[in-house]
Amino acid sequence: MTILSFTLILLCGAFTAGLLGSLTGLGGGVVIIPLLTLVFHVDIRYAIGTALVASIATSSGSASAYVKEGITNIRLGMFLEIATTTGAVVGALIAVYMPTNVVAIIFGLVLIFSSLMSFRKKMEIPEGEEKSRLASQLRLNNSYPTAGGVVNYDVRHVPGGYFMMTFAGVMSGLLGIGSGALKVLAMDNIMRIPFKVSTTTSNFMIGVTAAASAVVYLQRGYIAPGLCMPVVLGVLAGAFAGSKLLTRANVKWLRIVFSVVIGFLALQMIYNGITGKL
Repeated sequence: MTILSFTLILLCGAFTAGLLGSLTGLGGGVVIIPLLTLVFHVDIRYAIGTALVASIATSSGSASAYVKEGITNIRLGMFLEIATTTGAVVGALIAVYMPTNVVAIIFGLVLIFSSLMSFRKKMEIPEGEEKSRLASQLRLNNSYPTAGGVVNYDVRHVPGGYFMMTFAGVMSGLLGIGSGALKVLAMDNIMRIPFKVSTTTSNFMIGVTAAASAVVYLQRGYIAPGLCMPVVLGVLAGAFAGSKLLTRANVKWLRIVFSVVIGFLALQMIYNGITGKL
């Protein structure tokens, strides 16, 4: 395979990853890493470094739109970034010294969890639940605009959400994915933030978390420009196309198909990790 054909195939694969990741909310990294490792037999550490660079690009490009609309809770995002960036650096340091087959097995398990999380139902806030004093002291409570007017909301269970964010950061640094499912779980189900705010705030945070992890991979030489260039361009184009198709696509069926594909890739990653093929 020539360099030109490799780049074109990788560009098309990255476009598909960005498209599916944008439509399902799971992010392109869950497709990019299996694509590089299973199809092109790239070392998983280089695949993770490439996915981190792609996450920085996509998060930086799309997060600004949500910030302008006033949906993203910037103060909450910056507070939780302390947890995610700390965890990301720890996860990246662990990944450098962890055997690649173990990383592949963990990645496969997280893929299965992420695909299942895409079907979760939002937990209702119990009546009479006390508001968080810590959230009030840190001024994390906020509001966001809707078609019916501005909606106010209160942040709850700040310590539990902070702990989950630290774990999400470790997974991000270890596996090279945005860990969006874990971040949304922390904000949506633990901190009881409206789903629209949790997803946009998570997207705002992913780029910073990935940047913290990418520094470690860059220092270790696991970020290859020849891989990153077509992947970043493809994922950005796919994410842009996905945002245009989202209003017309049947997201329910799309999530089902995508989850089946992700489940298959996850089992393949786990099998290759157990048999030592990665």
